[in-house]
Amino acid sequence: MIVAIIGVETRYGRITGSYRVIDALATLGFDYPERGAFFRGQLKEYVQLVQEEQIDPLSLKGSYAGAMGYGQFIPSSYRAYAVDFDGDHKRDIWSNPADAIGSVANYFARHGWKPGEAVTSNVVINATANPAWFNAGLEPQVTLAEWASRGINTRTDLDPAQKATLMQLEMADGNEYRFGLHNFYVITRYNHSRLYGMAVHELSQMIAAAYRGSKQG
Repeated sequence: MIVAIIGVETRYGRITGSYRVIDALATLGFDYPERGAFFRGQLKEYVQLVQEEQIDPLSLKGSYAGAMGYGQFIPSSYRAYAVDFDGDHKRDIWSNPADAIGSVANYFARHGWKPGEAVTSNVVINATANPAWFNAGLEPQVTLAEWASRGINTRTDLDPAQKATLMQLEMADGNEYRFGLHNFYVITRYNHSRLYGMAVHELSQMIAAAYRGSKQG
């Protein structure tokens, strides 16, 4: 999952952004009224970040929205979740892959990732489904047992008390239906989009399969 996140975000550090972070945050903070308050908050976080880390505030570059490093952390995420993973007393997510990997791992751990648990699950619809049930939100609210009572079932090896959100995904050959489970919701805390969550999840599965194949070979 960590490898997939960094791949989706920056193609493994190859595309991390060319905008000065302070310029991006100031521009969006004062010239983008729709989300100005958010970006002014990130500008404040950035000023604190460079003071804490003793970094030249004009030196850091990132995305047009001020996201930084391999994992594209915004300043508040950096301050909350970035870690010194190799013990050199620096939290360097810009040029140190070890710190970047550790920081993404810490983000997931702090948001409640459950190792070994499923991310999504197949869906079998045995009754007429209310359209309002689909894509109602990213956070799971309804238990699998409750979904089953509505005629929507899934794998029998999952805890029926586990909550899930029902997703309808547009695919090339038609709609596909999935349950998004707790770990899927954790992925979307990184980027609040079900499409992002599915892209990262499916890439992570491909990476895991390739890794297993290389070990067997």
